[in-house]
Amino acid sequence: MIRVAICGGSGYTGAELLRILHHHPEIEVTAVTSEKSAGKKVTDLFPHLVKYNGLAYVPMEKESLLSKADFFFMALPHAASQEAVSFFYQQGKKVVDLSADFRLIDPKIYEEWYKTSHNYTDTLKKAVYGLPELNRKAIRKARLIANPGCYPTSAILALAPAIKEGLIDVERIIVDSKSGTSGAGRKADMAISFCEVNDGFKAYGVGVHRHTPEIEQALSLVAGKQIFIDFTPHLVPMDRGIVTTSYAKLTKTTNTDRVIALYNKMYSREPFVKMLEPGYYPNAKHVRGSNYCFIGARVNDRTNTLVMVSSIDNLVKGASGQAVQNMNIMMGYDETMALEGLALCP
Repeated sequence: MIRVAICGGSGYTGAELLRILHHHPEIEVTAVTSEKSAGKKVTDLFPHLVKYNGLAYVPMEKESLLSKADFFFMALPHAASQEAVSFFYQQGKKVVDLSADFRLIDPKIYEEWYKTSHNYTDTLKKAVYGLPELNRKAIRKARLIANPGCYPTSAILALAPAIKEGLIDVERIIVDSKSGTSGAGRKADMAISFCEVNDGFKAYGVGVHRHTPEIEQALSLVAGKQIFIDFTPHLVPMDRGIVTTSYAKLTKTTNTDRVIALYNKMYSREPFVKMLEPGYYPNAKHVRGSNYCFIGARVNDRTNTLVMVSSIDNLVKGASGQAVQNMNIMMGYDETMALEGLALCP
């Protein structure tokens, strides 16, 4: 049994971590922090987490937390996570950071896209990008994991095998994503209020979304060369879920059946990636509440284009579920522990 602390536990990702970890037989949640909600019980904010009725939020006093936990999930905002992550890591703790602060290898790229400096570059060098399907071996040996973003998880899993096999032209990749409003976090914001979102559908962050360099970095490592993409996210009127459609020109003659067979082979040992049969494409509803990524594929012969459609729950495989998956790998547990629940559908 290991003791776990969740720092920044009053947001959606913190709540999902608590929900998932309740089912984990090797974990005891011993501390959950929140500055604004300190003193309140977890169930005051999230009544559905009834098993945590005796657990209250505490301020993030780092020194006192050291004696309360062995493993730390950091669910703090971008930039705010840097100092705390570095502190716990330097104190010998194992850490999974759900912010973007340790995802980008080059601190200059981080500073360009997040408009803030990175002040802990020595710790940054130790971080491992936590996409298990690509980095499982490194994750197993790591003490600091940079948990991937939600959009990047959906795009990278859909494109990596095609890039690895040289199936597509990496000079022209288009990634088009749609996400529910929980991707913006649990905060008061006019842009994601009910009246603004309901019955609406809009693009945002066109050409400038912060997940762009993260997707490019991962795909570039697969390709062995620098890749740039066109990435456009959209906000859709649902609580959670992502559907990403990626397009790229083919460099080899192939067909849909062969592409799906290739993906099935590459992902055959991956517990949470499921390829759909020809003619079927993911629905966000079918992964809601689960740690799965569903992928569908089609070769458009008319335009010589590979079209990949992927779907994840942005709060689970796109955040908290993947964080627990990384913890399981780091701790030597069964990778699927506490994560085998099926989707909540309909």
